[in-house]
Amino acid sequence: MEPKNFAAIDVGTNSFHLIVVRIKDDGNFEIIDREKEVIRLGEGSAGDIKEIKEDAIRRAVSTLKKFKGIADSHSAQIRAVATSAVREALNKNIFLERVLKQTGIEIEIVSGQEEARLIYLGVLKAVPIYNKKSLVIDIGGGSTEFILGKKGIPEFSVSVKLGAVRLSQKFFPDYELTKQRIKACEDWVEGEIFTISKKMKSMGFDICVGASGTIMAAGFMISAHRKNTELSSAYLNNFEFTAEELFEISKEVLKAKTVEKRKKIKALDEKRADIFPAGLIILSKIFELFELDKMTISGYALREGIVIDTIHKEKEGFTTLSDIRKESVKHLMNTCNYDKEHCKHTSVLSLKLFEQLKPLLKLDENSKEYLEAAALLHDIGCHISHNNHHRHSYYIIKNSELLGFNENEIDMIANIARYHRKSHPKETHREFSTLPEKSRLTILKLSSILRIADAFDRTHSKIITDIHANITNNKVELSLKCKDGKIPDIELWNLERRKGLFEEIFGKKITIEKFESI
Repeated sequence: MEPKNFAAIDVGTNSFHLIVVRIKDDGNFEIIDREKEVIRLGEGSAGDIKEIKEDAIRRAVSTLKKFKGIADSHSAQIRAVATSAVREALNKNIFLERVLKQTGIEIEIVSGQEEARLIYLGVLKAVPIYNKKSLVIDIGGGSTEFILGKKGIPEFSVSVKLGAVRLSQKFFPDYELTKQRIKACEDWVEGEIFTISKKMKSMGFDICVGASGTIMAAGFMISAHRKNTELSSAYLNNFEFTAEELFEISKEVLKAKTVEKRKKIKALDEKRADIFPAGLIILSKIFELFELDKMTISGYALREGIVIDTIHKEKEGFTTLSDIRKESVKHLMNTCNYDKEHCKHTSVLSLKLFEQLKPLLKLDENSKEYLEAAALLHDIGCHISHNNHHRHSYYIIKNSELLGFNENEIDMIANIARYHRKSHPKETHREFSTLPEKSRLTILKLSSILRIADAFDRTHSKIITDIHANITNNKVELSLKCKDGKIPDIELWNLERRKGLFEEIFGKKITIEKFESI
């Protein structure tokens, strides 16, 4: 069966989001188009959103027409889900009828708890928390969702009427900040979530994950501050930040009393400069009341949850969410044309060397995952061109959505793949030299392993089927198993060209001690 396309629309209080995906037979999907528009459906309502104003309806209809056109261009079936603003509005039926009549899109309104469930599904696809008891928090324009779950099952969830747009309208109607207004807003948030925080803390959780606009905007600012740049990377999935970093940017933002002053703050999205203070107050209070030390960001949330939920309903045997990292690497492999069997064999040899050389490597199990991913993808650049394919491999990996890995981990995988051949990592290579020192050392060690493993399948014929490594004082002795009694002349010749990085890093010569035929 041919893959089919599907479009999910998140009709939010602040923004409308569209993603168009291609659904595969195995239940996985790839995003092929996306769009976002700030609508402010809750504009003009202080507190409860009693009515969607006419101007907001016109903006909504105009945007949904564009989204429909994009979905139609991909021949994609549409599922649109509305949240807080539409859920509460007294004129929601008028809004829904207008949208249906003028765009052909039938919007479904979900409850706060259903919204929380869909968000949790989306987060599970992006962050490796399946087996962990996780607190998931999504701060939207009109509401904040709290979900406590494990292994895909929400154990407890609640939706609270706290959102960046809602509280801006209530406490900062002209978007100007004063000490009194900030204090009133903080007290309100604390009153709304104190009982929830107490209950969820008593239930316990292993990790906290945050999603959507406010949390993503905070992540951009924190990332830019770390790198001391005006702008930061657009990829924040699995990005982790601390309470201290959050409170630092909160002070900076809340000191800027007007929208114009906030627009000048480094890495703060100008479109969010008006409502961001209210969102930050919510997030800071959550950290305080839940006693959080840190939070991990999910790049997926409600709209991706809509996709996953739809697949669940339409397909049986949906791919498990328990191993996001392996699935995302496998998915990237399947999107490109290159010799995957060679890369799989190289991966097997790489992992054998990793296990046998553990005392020398002094790396953790996460590093083993990075090596495996890099080995499986090291030749993916051949999809573009064989010439300089190691550079193409770096680019493809770096710019792909490897879910479950954070930005630094993706950088490491891309660099390990990039250095499987040709020059050694150098300080003049900016993509390598700008990484943290610990990451650079990991790349050096793992790319030296990958170079050896790749050399042992230079002919792509899997002559060398197994390796055994023995570490001595001044060398690493390798014993090889070879099929059909063959002598791997080309592989051994290539090893001489590739082993230099390993010998340089570890100060030990690599020697071949014996061959064994199978």
